[in-house]
Amino acid sequence: MSKKVLTKEQRIRKEINRLRKLFKDMPVNTMNTVISLIENAAFMTITLEDLQVSINKNGIVSEYQNGENQWGTKKSPEVEIYNTMIKNHMGIMKQLTDLIPDQPKQEPKKEDDFIKILKRDING
Repeated sequence: MSKKVLTKEQRIRKEINRLRKLFKDMPVNTMNTVISLIENAAFMTITLEDLQVSINKNGIVSEYQNGENQWGTKKSPEVEIYNTMIKNHMGIMKQLTDLIPDQPKQEPKKEDDFIKILKRDING
């Protein structure tokens, strides 16, 4: 069986859907204002994954030629983009997580009658 390869757009859409599910309990008016944050976070997540593949494949250093006889190495452009984007991604994710509504406190579980009977027998 071959694994279906998704396009970048399909992967981004899938990530948008995943993030929207995480924020499904958010009030509708808040969700309408943060949808662009979710879309940008999804784009960055997928782009960062692609950059990681490229960095792993090509390394963190690239060679350059500056003039006829001037050669050297420098940080690869992918690493520079990755470093900038990961900071922006973390900022967006912090904004989104700060907007998640507080979960209602769950009521303590009530003991069923059988457990009460067992406890009575143990405690005398």
